[in-house]
Amino acid sequence: MSPHAYTEDQLVEQPAIGLFAALGWQTVSAMEETFGAGGTLGRETRGEVVLTDRLRAALAKLNPGLPTEAIQTAIDEVARDRSAMSLEAANREVYRLLKEGIPISIPDREHGGQKTERLRVVDWEHPEQNDFLLSGQIDVEAIAP
Repeated sequence: MSPHAYTEDQLVEQPAIGLFAALGWQTVSAMEETFGAGGTLGRETRGEVVLTDRLRAALAKLNPGLPTEAIQTAIDEVARDRSAMSLEAANREVYRLLKEGIPISIPDREHGGQKTERLRVVDWEHPEQNDFLLSGQIDVEAIAP
């Protein structure tokens, strides 16, 4: 037995990563993350917590035919700064967006004016259609207000 067999990494993290990989998730270690468009996670900085490129692709796939502006509005809503909220309120709000979709206003070409649509973030009926990523050892840096 190796001298480090009882570490959190060996007892918890690696078995969990293996389980999610077996379930079809993409797994990546961000221990030595590189930044930028071709980087490990596609983040520009450690302060970025939403993987916007992946989210943009998922929103476009789940909500075909919606304008680029609607997709960007939805991304902005998911990534909105909620630091002034309590942790509970912020988590509830993001959970609601994931569960119920993101309300956005788009042009109503049929009747004129605007109409509200809910952009789906998760395909609850066909979970295999979602983009699942497990990132281990991701470093997140708080951004000062």
